[in-house]
Amino acid sequence: MTSSPALIEAFLEMMAAERGASENTLSAYRLDLDDANASCGGNLAEADAQLLRRHVEGIPARGFAASTQARKLSALRQFFRFLYAEGIRDDDPTGQIDRPKKQQSLPKVLSIADVTALLDLALQEARAPEMTTTQRMTAIRLHALIDVLYATGMRVSELVSLPVAVARRDERYFVVKGKGSKERIVPLSPSARTAMTSWLECRDSVESWAESRFLFPSHSSSGHLPRQVFARELKSLAARAGIAAEKISPHVIRHAFASHLLQNGADLRSVQQLLGHSDISTTQIYTHVMEERLAELVNEHHPLAD
Repeated sequence: MTSSPALIEAFLEMMAAERGASENTLSAYRLDLDDANASCGGNLAEADAQLLRRHVEGIPARGFAASTQARKLSALRQFFRFLYAEGIRDDDPTGQIDRPKKQQSLPKVLSIADVTALLDLALQEARAPEMTTTQRMTAIRLHALIDVLYATGMRVSELVSLPVAVARRDERYFVVKGKGSKERIVPLSPSARTAMTSWLECRDSVESWAESRFLFPSHSSSGHLPRQVFARELKSLAARAGIAAEKISPHVIRHAFASHLLQNGADLRSVQQLLGHSDISTTQIYTHVMEERLAELVNEHHPLAD
């Protein structure tokens, strides 16, 4: 049999080519399968159900959350289904392993006041007169990133890797290519369009950036701004705005986008489409927001409410 590392590589290539798996998903699966391979003595592809169960049952003791445990088991199951489909194995040993119970946690949500404070400070700093050129460009970029993220609810990976051609159209919406290369339309607010125009002027003034195909270019290996850099700058801005750093991340801004839409009357199906969720069950984590709003409506308008 081909070595397990080579089969892992073949599996990941299939996931990328046939299923359109993102770089983040591929990276996570690679770590999960390399970890399992080490746990199985470097011979993962030939492991039996007992050995795999021992590996899976040992994951919680290493401090991984239930969600991570579930992902690691998912990676194993898909890997062995691949081996079975390719005729490399004549069985799937993961079918005998129970899935760990995954507790659904509510997303961290910023209030509208918190988001407003962030946007106001970002705009104020972008317009501050006493800055170096580098500081000014960083501030204008951060303001554009936050404003567009809150206006669209994009995934941070989608945002930082946007092609500049998307913004050149000067439309009231972006066409975003999400997971599985599926395209969706996300609208831009007037303030986000203004922030984007300011950033494009700055971006185009730097010769090396002007030639880049990315809206947010960088000298990183990917060619675009790393999401970790955006996250770090966002946390720093939040601290200056008096918001605890642990409350904020680009993903939290995405959650705020969805929650605030629902609070103001949007329906769950529309929010699902805007977020790019393929299954509405993923969006249903926000139903607590709808439940709170419906309770308020009843309490405010029902004739027998206190």
